[in-house]
Order: sequence, then C-alpha cells, then structure tokens
Amino acid sequence: MHVLLMVVAGLVIVFGFVVFFGAPYLPTMRRQTETALDMLDLKKGQTLLELGSGDGRFLLAAARRGIKSVGYELNPLLVIWTLLISWRYRKLVSVKWGNYWSVQWPPADGMYVFLLQKYMNKLDKKVMQYVKENGKCNLVSFAFTIPGKKPKAQKDGLSLYEYKQK
Repeated sequence: MHVLLMVVAGLVIVFGFVVFFGAPYLPTMRRQTETALDMLDLKKGQTLLELGSGDGRFLLAAARRGIKSVGYELNPLLVIWTLLISWRYRKLVSVKWGNYWSVQWPPADGMYVFLLQKYMNKLDKKVMQYVKENGKCNLVSFAFTIPGKKPKAQKDGLSLYEYKQK
C-alpha cells in the first residue's frame, strides 16, 4: 500500500509541478492538431518549435507532414514517451527535457503553444525577443490569446499570430 501511495504521489508531483511554468498536461485533440498545422502552413523541411510538448503527438503529426519539430517538455516521463512514439521519425523529431523559459530557442519557422492565460504576456515578450534575433515566425496558441495582440486568424479555438522584425 505504501508503494502504491508513493507512486501516486510521484506521478502527481511529476505531472503537477509544470503548472508553475506553463500549463498542466492536456493533449491537443486531433482536429485542433491538424488545424494548427494547417494555420502555420509549414512546408517539408521547415522547423516547428513546440513549447510544452506533452506526449509528443503534435511533434509526431508535424513529422508525418515532413516538418522538422523540436519540443521542450518539463515532465521527464512525457519526454521518454515522446522519444518512444517518435522513434520512427527520429530524424525529424527532437524533444528536449527542460524549461523553455530559460533556454535559447533554436531557429524555427513556426511555433505552437498550449499555455495558461497568465503566461501569455510573458510568451509574447519572449517571442518578440526571439524574432529580433531570428527574423519572422508565426505562432499558434490553443485556447488562450495574447492580450492586446490581434490574431491573424482564428479557428477551432486556435489563434494564429504573426511576428516580424521591426
């Protein structure tokens, strides 16, 4: 009984602590995944950056389209899961265990996030800094919007934002 309690407590910690950095693990449904990828309009060989990649299903969907994808995830169990399910696409999918707020993001042509509303201003500032260094980049956010920024398009609960160097 003590072992089961420890396992449950461990899972709660591993899956719960990420709320302090972005959002809890909630998978993006297939319809929204396809819609988000359509909105980003990335071509084969382009690169997608997913901030908070969860179970890797979005990275995998991008890889199936020939899109290179890089995900950041705090939950080590989900990183391992992503590595397992994306093995076939290992040349296209890369998942990194870590906090995307504290690392330098690799060059990407598009980004996808599913964050809580309270982090959207912080995200906007980080993306604007990223664009100053890397050029333009489109961002699709599921469920939550960037305050004061008008989306280029919206569909199925997703918002597309276009970032360009000024």
